[in-house]
Order: sequence, then structure tokens, then C-alpha cells
Amino acid sequence: QVQLVESGGGLVQAGGSLRLSCAASGSIFSINAMGWYRRAPGKQRELVATITSGGSTNYADSVKGRFTISRDNAKNTVYLQMNSLKPEDTAVYYCNVESRGVKGLQYDSWGQGTQVTVSS
Repeated sequence: QVQLVESGGGLVQAGGSLRLSCAASGSIFSINAMGWYRRAPGKQRELVATITSGGSTNYADSVKGRFTISRDNAKNTVYLQMNSLKPEDTAVYYCNVESRGVKGLQYDSWGQGTQVTVSS
């Protein structure tokens, strides 16, 4: 199994910044894609950003130019730098990691979620 520990959420004023981190541990031989998703109140979960093992990134249109996803492969950690935050970014943010264990098992793991609240 794979465990994910998220950190970095909080309350910030509009225009401010936050940095989310997600560290993976457990039965990990290799990590493929890592990503961040979010669920706002009353809405479905949506993709925020993803990054492949090769460093290719993909962003939701709503965050392009404001958010940056990165990863530290040595630490099995993915980051989300969020700048110019808007009230509509308020949501619970979830980390997702696609990995393979030492015995070849594939894992699709989710973090517990971290609250991001942007006040106007």
C-alpha cells in the first residue's frame, strides 16, 4: 500500500499564495503520474494539475498561469504552488499518485485532503 500525507492548506486573502505538499511512502517501486484535484462545496471533484514522471504538466484552464505543479522524485513528493489565489479556488485539495509496488502491483492512491480557503 501507499500512504500520502498532504500539508500546506489554510486561509489566505485573495491575491495571496499557498504551497501544498504531498509526500508518498510505502510500497513504492516507481511513481508515474502525480496530481492535484479539488472539490468545492456543492461541486464535483475536478482536476487541478498533473505531472508525469518525465515532468510533463497539465493544468485546468482556470488555474493556468497562476498555479505551478512540480515534483521531487528523490522525496516522492509533489508540490502545488498557488499564486494570485481567488475566492473561487476555495476547495478541499486532494493529492493523487499513480505508482507501482516492488511486486509489480499498480496503485492509485489519494490523500486525505487539505482545505484551502480564499477570502475576498
